[in-house]
Amino acid sequence: MVSEAPPFWWTKPDWRAYALWPVSRLYGLVAGQRMRKKRRGEVPVPVICVGNFTVGGAGKTPTAIAIARAAKARGLKPGFLSRGYGGSLDVTTVVDPHHHYARAVGDEPLLLAREALTVIARKRIKGAKKLVEEGADLIIMDDGFQSAQLSFDYALLVIDTRRGIGNGHLVPSGPVRAPLAEQMRQASALLAIGDGNAADRLIRQAARAGKAVHSATLVTVGAEDLEGQVVMAWSGIADNEKFFRTVNETGAHLYVTRSFPDHHYLSDDEVAEILDHAEGLSYQLVTTSKDSVRLAGGHGRSEELKEKSRVIEVEIHFDDPKGPDAIIDAAIANARRRKLQGSKAVGNRQ
Repeated sequence: MVSEAPPFWWTKPDWRAYALWPVSRLYGLVAGQRMRKKRRGEVPVPVICVGNFTVGGAGKTPTAIAIARAAKARGLKPGFLSRGYGGSLDVTTVVDPHHHYARAVGDEPLLLAREALTVIARKRIKGAKKLVEEGADLIIMDDGFQSAQLSFDYALLVIDTRRGIGNGHLVPSGPVRAPLAEQMRQASALLAIGDGNAADRLIRQAARAGKAVHSATLVTVGAEDLEGQVVMAWSGIADNEKFFRTVNETGAHLYVTRSFPDHHYLSDDEVAEILDHAEGLSYQLVTTSKDSVRLAGGHGRSEELKEKSRVIEVEIHFDDPKGPDAIIDAAIANARRRKLQGSKAVGNRQ
């Protein structure tokens, strides 16, 4: 999957998008066929998949965390399932945030592991089974919607209402991961994050299809004291501009930014340049939690940059506080039906 989305994906389709259309058509045929396959793996606990229509960040990880917190408040033991993108480990692993580094398990799994039991696995069915072995009674998949490996009971597709689905074209002409009709068919609900209108068409389409539509806001936590401070922001996430807007919304004076590709590990020279530039102008450094965890265990002055960079934490707040509980309830009910149907199928074969 592409880690750095080309800028033309997020503008009106131009000659580049149309030139790549033949490749996108082939990609779409393969992606659609894969999604239509019967999902092979099942586990005996409810599975919620948090995905999105496009390549790039839309808020999946903070959404998964919000659902896990609601589950824990009900006395459940949620477990996160991640592929561990950006990590080097290729074996099914329970993530230990006090022991593992991002280069081994990926940056997002480390953030998830701070909240609840987290397993990374290249084969999602193996990871799901490991979570069950570890005592999870609810599995939350961070991504994996377009994969046919694991059967899920509820699919929540997250969409950024300012970015939408970009030019609407399939990879590589645009950011869309699979044919929209197939993605919408398999979605249980949409979560529209933000106050933009770029997702209005998809929201109307989902409502016509009888899908639930939730709305939420991305809010900063503990950044009130940044108001009035002169800052330098740096990040390597799917939508760096979104982070820079978040910094501005804290009331800080954002004078300098540095952007890197999603999941990017800074080189020694990049680390030194950020530190020296900020120090020379007396700027407060700010970054994201994903970028901060990637610095741990790094070379050169990585630890210094980690210590000097203020992390701006963000959370997803559902407009309806009961939204996460409604999602969990639906997943539990669907899981019961799935297991009942499985039992009937086994009885019929016998």
